[in-house]
Amino acid sequence: QVLLVESGGGLVQAGGSLRLSCAASGRSFSSYDMGWFRQAPGKEREFVAVIRWSGARTYYADSVKGRFTISRDNAKNTVYLQMNSLKPEDTANYYCARGPQFSSGSGWSDPLSYNYWGQGTQVTVSS
Repeated sequence: QVLLVESGGGLVQAGGSLRLSCAASGRSFSSYDMGWFRQAPGKEREFVAVIRWSGARTYYADSVKGRFTISRDNAKNTVYLQMNSLKPEDTANYYCARGPQFSSGSGWSDPLSYNYWGQGTQVTVSS
């Protein structure tokens, strides 16, 4: 059983920053894509960012590009999401997710490509 535990959410004013963390259990953490998604009330879950297992390449949603940074520490089995210049529209529950091992596919922005999910951490940005 793989467990993903997010932390770091909270209430912040527009323009502020937060750093989310996601600690993963299990082995071979470095061989999995790790993604961040978010879901606001009444909306579908949407892709935010992914860091690939191979070479740690990163990809971002256009809405967060230049403001958010995803990173990973394979020694700690942890993935991070640094969020700067936060906007009220960033308000959502943020989830980390683990993709398939040694993924070579391009479906990293599709929630269906991920096998395990955390419970989420709430981020609220006030205007």
